[in-house]
Amino acid sequence: MTVTVENVNNFVNQFIILCKNDFSEENIKITLFQCLYDLSKDSAALITQSEFERNWVQKFFIAKKTEGLSLRSISLYSSILTQFSKFIKKDLLQCTTDDIRYFLLSMQKKGNQDATTLNKKRALSTFYNFLVQENVIVKNPVSVIKTAHRRKKVFQPMDDLQIETMRDEPMPIRDRAIIELFLSTGMRVGELCNMNIDDVDFDNRQCIVLGKGNKERICYLNAKSIFYLRKYLKQRTDSNRALFVTLLHPYNRLKISGVEIFLRKLGRKQNIRVHPHKLRRTTATTAINRGMPIEQVQKLLGHESISTTTIYATVNQQSVKDSHDRLL
Repeated sequence: MTVTVENVNNFVNQFIILCKNDFSEENIKITLFQCLYDLSKDSAALITQSEFERNWVQKFFIAKKTEGLSLRSISLYSSILTQFSKFIKKDLLQCTTDDIRYFLLSMQKKGNQDATTLNKKRALSTFYNFLVQENVIVKNPVSVIKTAHRRKKVFQPMDDLQIETMRDEPMPIRDRAIIELFLSTGMRVGELCNMNIDDVDFDNRQCIVLGKGNKERICYLNAKSIFYLRKYLKQRTDSNRALFVTLLHPYNRLKISGVEIFLRKLGRKQNIRVHPHKLRRTTATTAINRGMPIEQVQKLLGHESISTTTIYATVNQQSVKDSHDRLL
């Protein structure tokens, strides 16, 4: 591209606009990279998606499905790859590190949270790692991208008063059974929705859960979960094998969105945010605060890594004080 006064003026004007009156050293570097990238992209010929690329994208999803990745996760990967492809307007197999940096930077500028941007980076890295393993490309272009390590937000579980207040709200027996099952087992919402009636062993107070990677594990039922599950199943008149079904005919298997909706409504009545993952975190925290070893909590939640369990479980300050008084 020929350099002219007009081109230089346009470049400077764009740079000033994108800086948004933030002329810190970090923002100047980021904005300068963005402007230079835009300039190089505009001067390059766009590469349309090839049949070769489409085949490898399809093979990637087949491989992930074979490895036991859930349909929900595969759908998320597909959404991120589609978003990246439309944004970058290049063959995915020919994308560079700068392409991915610019994509992630643009997502941040659009207001994506750090966790969302990190998830997109991980999805792209997983895809390109697959291509490296299959000898399609030589190097993963995401591997050299460093992301800032920001202070992790501590997500608080529900306290005892919030749980009892929620239990006291009028609700269908089905919904109460779901809440008690969450609090007893700490299972994932997808695991709960996939359960069948014959997965529950009332005699041995346990149930079989199909977790991530199609791995089965045993979860244990406390008295409240058994009481409300039995009460719910006794009033069922349908023949659906699913453990939880919709409240209205034709009584289809309950979906994740159905669980999220009724929990959200319950939370609004208490002016707090309630969702399945918060109940899972509450179960983990309660177990640890009551003395369950972290390794057993890991088994309970179905985590591959114990480091994941420590993130889920928040030990409250009173528990630390009690242990200090008792031990020190």
